[in-house]
Amino acid sequence: MFGQVRTHQSPTGAKLGWRHVTASAEPRGILVVSHGLAEHSGRYRRFAEAMAAQGFHVYAHDHRGHGATRAPDAPSAMFAPRDGARKVLVDLRAVRDLAAADHPGLPVILFGHSMGGLIALNAAESDPGLCDALAVWNANFRPGLAGRAGQLLLAIERMLKGSDVPSPLLTKLTFGAWSRSVSDPKTAFDWLSRDEREVAKYVCDPLCGFDATVSLWIDVFAFASAGARRDRLALLPADLPVHLVGGSADPSTVNGAAVRWLAGRMKARGMTDVTVTIYEGMRHETLNEIGREQATEDFAAWCLQAVGGRRRTAI
Repeated sequence: MFGQVRTHQSPTGAKLGWRHVTASAEPRGILVVSHGLAEHSGRYRRFAEAMAAQGFHVYAHDHRGHGATRAPDAPSAMFAPRDGARKVLVDLRAVRDLAAADHPGLPVILFGHSMGGLIALNAAESDPGLCDALAVWNANFRPGLAGRAGQLLLAIERMLKGSDVPSPLLTKLTFGAWSRSVSDPKTAFDWLSRDEREVAKYVCDPLCGFDATVSLWIDVFAFASAGARRDRLALLPADLPVHLVGGSADPSTVNGAAVRWLAGRMKARGMTDVTVTIYEGMRHETLNEIGREQATEDFAAWCLQAVGGRRRTAI
Protein backbone atom coordinates (compact mmCIF):
# COMPACT_ATOMS: atom_id res chain seq x y z
CA MET A 1 0.00 0.00 0.00
CA PHE A 2 2.84 2.42 0.81
CA GLY A 3 4.11 2.04 -2.75
CA GLN A 4 0.96 3.71 -4.10
CA VAL A 5 1.27 7.47 -4.55
CA ARG A 6 -1.93 9.40 -3.97
CA THR A 7 -2.58 13.14 -4.26
CA HIS A 8 -4.04 15.66 -1.85
CA GLN A 9 -4.82 19.30 -2.55
CA SER A 10 -3.11 21.66 -0.12
CA PRO A 11 -4.45 25.15 0.71
CA THR A 12 -1.19 26.47 -0.77
CA GLY A 13 -2.22 25.27 -4.23
CA ALA A 14 0.17 22.33 -4.24
CA LYS A 15 -1.03 18.90 -5.28
CA LEU A 16 0.81 16.82 -2.71
CA GLY A 17 2.03 13.35 -3.57
CA TRP A 18 1.61 11.19 -0.47
CA ARG A 19 1.86 7.59 0.69
CA HIS A 20 0.13 5.66 3.45
CA VAL A 21 0.23 2.33 5.19
CA THR A 22 -2.45 1.24 7.66
CA ALA A 23 -1.52 -0.14 11.06
CA SER A 24 -1.30 -3.92 10.92
CA ALA A 25 -1.60 -4.25 14.71
CA GLU A 26 -4.01 -2.65 17.16
CA PRO A 27 -3.93 1.08 16.24
CA ARG A 28 -1.96 3.11 18.77
CA GLY A 29 -1.38 6.33 16.87
CA ILE A 30 -0.56 8.17 13.66
CA LEU A 31 2.98 8.76 12.40
CA VAL A 32 3.50 11.64 9.95
CA VAL A 33 6.86 11.51 8.17
CA SER A 34 8.75 14.56 6.85
CA HIS A 35 11.56 13.55 4.48
CA GLY A 36 14.95 15.16 3.86
CA LEU A 37 16.54 17.29 1.18
CA ALA A 38 16.93 15.88 -2.35
CA GLU A 39 14.96 12.69 -1.65
CA HIS A 40 11.30 11.64 -1.39
CA SER A 41 8.75 9.82 0.76
CA GLY A 42 9.06 6.54 -1.13
CA ARG A 43 12.41 5.89 0.53
CA TYR A 44 10.62 5.38 3.89
CA ARG A 45 8.72 2.24 2.94
CA ARG A 46 10.72 -0.14 5.15
CA PHE A 47 10.39 2.22 8.13
CA ALA A 48 6.67 2.77 7.50
CA GLU A 49 5.92 -0.94 7.35
CA ALA A 50 7.90 -1.59 10.54
CA MET A 51 5.96 1.14 12.35
CA ALA A 52 2.65 -0.14 10.97
CA ALA A 53 3.46 -3.49 12.56
CA GLN A 54 3.71 -1.65 15.88
CA GLY A 55 0.24 -0.16 15.52
CA PHE A 56 0.84 3.14 13.73
CA HIS A 57 -0.94 4.48 10.67
CA VAL A 58 1.89 6.05 8.67
CA TYR A 59 1.52 9.02 6.33
CA ALA A 60 4.38 10.51 4.31
CA HIS A 61 4.25 13.15 1.60
CA ASP A 62 6.73 14.72 -0.80
CA HIS A 63 7.66 18.29 0.02
CA ARG A 64 7.36 20.97 -2.63
CA GLY A 65 10.01 20.61 -5.32
CA HIS A 66 10.48 16.93 -4.45
CA GLY A 67 9.13 13.59 -5.65
CA ALA A 68 5.55 13.45 -6.92
CA THR A 69 4.33 16.76 -5.47
CA ARG A 70 3.39 19.38 -8.04
CA ALA A 71 2.50 23.06 -7.68
CA PRO A 72 2.36 25.99 -10.11
CA ASP A 73 4.94 27.85 -8.02
CA ALA A 74 7.09 24.86 -7.06
CA PRO A 75 9.36 23.62 -9.85
CA SER A 76 11.86 20.89 -9.11
CA ALA A 77 14.30 21.64 -6.28
CA MET A 78 12.36 24.65 -4.98
CA PHE A 79 9.67 25.15 -2.34
CA ALA A 80 8.40 28.33 -4.01
CA PRO A 81 9.93 31.55 -5.38
CA ARG A 82 8.46 33.46 -2.42
CA ASP A 83 7.16 32.42 0.98
CA GLY A 84 8.30 28.86 0.41
CA ALA A 85 9.09 28.04 4.03
CA ARG A 86 5.59 29.01 5.20
CA LYS A 87 3.94 27.06 2.39
CA VAL A 88 5.86 23.91 3.33
CA LEU A 89 4.50 24.17 6.87
CA VAL A 90 0.94 24.62 5.56
CA ASP A 91 1.39 21.55 3.34
CA LEU A 92 2.54 19.51 6.32
CA ARG A 93 -0.49 20.60 8.31
CA ALA A 94 -2.72 19.55 5.41
CA VAL A 95 -1.31 16.01 5.48
CA ARG A 96 -1.53 15.85 9.25
CA ASP A 97 -5.19 16.92 9.10
CA LEU A 98 -5.89 14.33 6.42
CA ALA A 99 -4.42 11.62 8.64
CA ALA A 100 -6.24 12.83 11.77
CA ALA A 101 -9.55 12.93 9.89
CA ASP A 102 -9.01 9.35 8.67
CA HIS A 103 -8.25 8.13 12.20
CA PRO A 104 -10.04 10.41 14.67
CA GLY A 105 -9.03 10.28 18.30
CA LEU A 106 -5.56 8.81 17.77
CA PRO A 107 -2.48 10.74 18.93
CA VAL A 108 -0.18 12.14 16.23
CA ILE A 109 3.60 11.74 16.20
CA LEU A 110 5.54 13.97 13.83
CA PHE A 111 8.83 12.51 12.54
CA GLY A 112 11.40 14.43 10.50
CA HIS A 113 14.78 13.43 9.07
CA SER A 114 17.47 16.02 8.27
CA MET A 115 15.75 18.85 6.36
CA GLY A 116 12.51 17.12 7.32
CA GLY A 117 13.55 17.47 10.95
CA LEU A 118 14.14 21.18 10.46
CA ILE A 119 10.64 21.43 9.02
CA ALA A 120 9.10 19.28 11.76
CA LEU A 121 10.44 21.35 14.66
CA ASN A 122 9.48 24.64 13.01
CA ALA A 123 6.02 23.23 12.27
CA ALA A 124 5.49 22.14 15.87
CA GLU A 125 6.56 25.58 17.10
CA SER A 126 4.34 27.42 14.64
CA ASP A 127 1.34 25.20 15.43
CA PRO A 128 1.50 23.79 18.99
CA GLY A 129 -1.58 21.63 18.41
CA LEU A 130 0.00 19.90 15.43
CA CYS A 131 1.32 16.82 17.22
CA ASP A 132 1.37 14.93 20.51
CA ALA A 133 5.02 13.89 20.20
CA LEU A 134 7.93 15.01 18.03
CA ALA A 135 10.93 13.13 16.58
CA VAL A 136 13.79 15.06 14.97
CA TRP A 137 16.56 12.92 13.48
CA ASN A 138 19.90 13.92 11.94
CA ALA A 139 19.10 17.65 11.83
CA ASN A 140 21.51 20.52 12.48
CA PHE A 141 19.98 23.63 14.06
CA ARG A 142 23.41 25.07 14.82
CA PRO A 143 24.83 26.20 11.46
CA GLY A 144 27.34 28.52 13.18
CA LEU A 145 29.81 30.70 11.28
CA ALA A 146 29.78 28.40 8.25
CA GLY A 147 26.00 28.70 8.09
CA ARG A 148 26.08 32.47 8.30
CA ALA A 149 28.70 32.56 5.56
CA GLY A 150 26.51 30.28 3.48
CA GLN A 151 23.53 32.58 3.91
CA LEU A 152 25.64 35.53 2.78
CA LEU A 153 26.80 33.65 -0.29
CA LEU A 154 23.20 32.71 -1.10
CA ALA A 155 22.13 36.34 -0.87
CA ILE A 156 24.88 37.27 -3.34
CA GLU A 157 23.93 34.41 -5.69
CA ARG A 158 20.28 35.43 -5.60
CA MET A 159 21.22 39.00 -6.49
CA LEU A 160 23.51 37.93 -9.34
CA LYS A 161 21.74 34.87 -10.76
CA GLY A 162 18.23 34.75 -9.31
CA SER A 163 16.69 32.24 -6.94
CA ASP A 164 15.41 29.58 -9.34
CA VAL A 165 18.82 28.23 -10.37
CA PRO A 166 20.97 25.60 -8.65
CA SER A 167 23.60 26.72 -6.18
CA PRO A 168 26.68 24.63 -6.97
CA LEU A 169 28.63 26.61 -4.40
CA LEU A 170 26.33 25.62 -1.52
CA THR A 171 26.23 22.04 -2.77
CA LYS A 172 30.03 21.98 -2.67
CA LEU A 173 30.12 23.53 0.80
CA THR A 174 27.61 21.02 2.19
CA PHE A 175 27.24 17.73 0.30
CA GLY A 176 30.75 18.09 -1.12
CA ALA A 177 32.37 18.80 2.23
CA TRP A 178 30.50 15.95 3.90
CA SER A 179 31.62 13.58 1.15
CA ARG A 180 35.24 14.58 1.68
CA SER A 181 34.95 13.76 5.37
CA VAL A 182 34.60 10.05 4.55
CA SER A 183 37.84 8.16 4.10
CA ASP A 184 38.18 6.33 0.77
CA PRO A 185 34.65 7.09 -0.53
CA LYS A 186 33.38 5.07 -3.47
CA THR A 187 30.66 7.60 -4.36
CA ALA A 188 29.87 11.23 -3.62
CA PHE A 189 27.14 10.08 -1.24
CA ASP A 190 29.00 7.65 1.03
CA TRP A 191 28.49 10.15 3.86
CA LEU A 192 24.85 9.03 3.96
CA SER A 193 25.51 5.46 5.08
CA ARG A 194 28.11 2.73 5.50
CA ASP A 195 25.71 0.33 3.75
CA GLU A 196 26.91 0.35 0.14
CA ARG A 197 23.64 -1.12 -1.14
CA GLU A 198 21.62 1.71 0.38
CA VAL A 199 23.98 4.32 -1.05
CA ALA A 200 23.69 2.68 -4.47
CA LYS A 201 19.89 2.88 -4.28
CA TYR A 202 20.13 6.61 -3.58
CA VAL A 203 22.60 7.22 -6.40
CA CYS A 204 20.43 5.31 -8.89
CA ASP A 205 17.19 7.00 -7.85
CA PRO A 206 16.35 9.77 -10.38
CA LEU A 207 14.40 11.63 -7.68
CA CYS A 208 17.39 11.83 -5.32
CA GLY A 209 20.66 13.72 -5.18
CA PHE A 210 19.70 16.77 -7.24
CA ASP A 211 21.27 20.19 -6.72
CA ALA A 212 19.01 22.41 -4.64
CA THR A 213 18.18 25.87 -5.97
CA VAL A 214 19.29 29.09 -4.32
CA SER A 215 15.72 29.59 -3.13
CA LEU A 216 15.52 26.13 -1.53
CA TRP A 217 18.83 26.59 0.28
CA ILE A 218 17.65 29.96 1.62
CA ASP A 219 14.49 28.34 3.00
CA VAL A 220 16.45 25.46 4.55
CA PHE A 221 18.80 27.89 6.31
CA ALA A 222 15.79 29.89 7.51
CA PHE A 223 14.40 26.76 9.19
CA ALA A 224 17.80 25.91 10.70
CA SER A 225 18.31 29.41 12.07
CA ALA A 226 14.82 29.79 13.54
CA GLY A 227 14.05 26.39 15.03
CA ALA A 228 16.31 26.46 18.09
CA ARG A 229 15.78 30.09 19.07
CA ARG A 230 14.72 30.41 22.70
CA ASP A 231 11.56 32.33 21.82
CA ARG A 232 10.59 29.62 19.33
CA LEU A 233 11.27 26.72 21.70
CA ALA A 234 9.15 28.51 24.29
CA LEU A 235 6.15 27.94 22.03
CA LEU A 236 6.34 24.17 22.54
CA PRO A 237 4.49 22.51 25.43
CA ALA A 238 7.04 21.90 28.18
CA ASP A 239 5.92 18.26 28.51
CA LEU A 240 5.94 17.48 24.77
CA PRO A 241 7.76 14.14 24.26
CA VAL A 242 10.73 14.78 21.96
CA HIS A 243 13.01 12.14 20.41
CA LEU A 244 16.35 13.35 19.02
CA VAL A 245 18.68 11.04 17.09
CA GLY A 246 22.06 11.43 15.44
CA GLY A 247 25.06 9.42 14.32
CA SER A 248 28.56 9.65 15.75
CA ALA A 249 29.95 9.67 12.19
CA ASP A 250 27.44 12.05 10.58
CA PRO A 251 29.37 15.03 9.19
CA SER A 252 26.22 17.09 8.65
CA THR A 253 25.56 17.24 12.42
CA VAL A 254 29.25 17.47 13.38
CA ASN A 255 29.21 13.81 14.39
CA GLY A 256 26.13 14.24 16.52
CA ALA A 257 27.34 17.32 18.41
CA ALA A 258 24.58 19.48 16.90
CA VAL A 259 21.96 16.96 18.05
CA ARG A 260 23.30 16.99 21.62
CA TRP A 261 23.35 20.79 21.51
CA LEU A 262 19.67 20.90 20.53
CA ALA A 263 18.81 18.51 23.36
CA GLY A 264 20.62 20.76 25.84
CA ARG A 265 18.87 23.79 24.44
CA MET A 266 15.46 22.17 24.88
CA LYS A 267 16.18 21.02 28.42
CA ALA A 268 17.50 24.46 29.37
CA ARG A 269 14.21 25.91 28.11
CA GLY A 270 12.44 23.68 30.62
CA MET A 271 11.29 20.80 28.41
CA THR A 272 10.91 17.74 30.61
CA ASP A 273 10.63 14.81 28.18
CA VAL A 274 13.56 15.02 25.77
CA THR A 275 15.31 11.80 24.72
CA VAL A 276 18.59 11.94 22.78
CA THR A 277 20.46 9.01 21.22
CA ILE A 278 23.68 9.16 19.20
CA TYR A 279 24.25 5.85 17.42
CA GLU A 280 27.91 4.87 17.37
CA GLY A 281 29.46 4.72 13.89
CA MET A 282 26.31 5.74 12.04
CA ARG A 283 26.46 8.37 9.33
CA HIS A 284 23.60 10.59 8.17
CA GLU A 285 20.72 8.29 7.24
CA THR A 286 19.99 6.33 10.41
CA LEU A 287 17.09 4.52 8.73
CA ASN A 288 19.37 3.30 5.92
CA GLU A 289 22.41 2.56 8.05
CA ILE A 290 23.93 -0.64 9.35
CA GLY A 291 22.08 -1.15 12.62
CA ARG A 292 18.86 0.50 11.42
CA GLU A 293 16.79 -2.36 12.82
CA GLN A 294 17.83 -1.48 16.37
CA ALA A 295 17.23 2.23 15.76
CA THR A 296 13.73 1.50 14.43
CA GLU A 297 13.00 -0.82 17.36
CA ASP A 298 14.16 1.86 19.79
CA PHE A 299 11.98 4.43 18.09
CA ALA A 300 8.91 2.19 18.14
CA ALA A 301 9.39 1.64 21.88
CA TRP A 302 9.65 5.40 22.42
CA CYS A 303 6.52 6.01 20.33
CA LEU A 304 4.50 3.50 22.34
CA GLN A 305 5.63 5.11 25.56
CA ALA A 306 5.04 8.63 24.23
CA VAL A 307 1.46 8.03 23.15
CA GLY A 308 0.60 5.92 26.20
CA GLY A 309 -3.09 6.28 26.84
CA ARG A 310 -3.36 9.60 25.02
CA ARG A 311 -6.29 10.17 22.69
CA ARG A 312 -6.91 13.38 20.86
CA THR A 313 -10.23 15.08 21.44
CA ALA A 314 -10.35 17.10 18.25
CA ILE A 315 -8.84 17.48 14.82
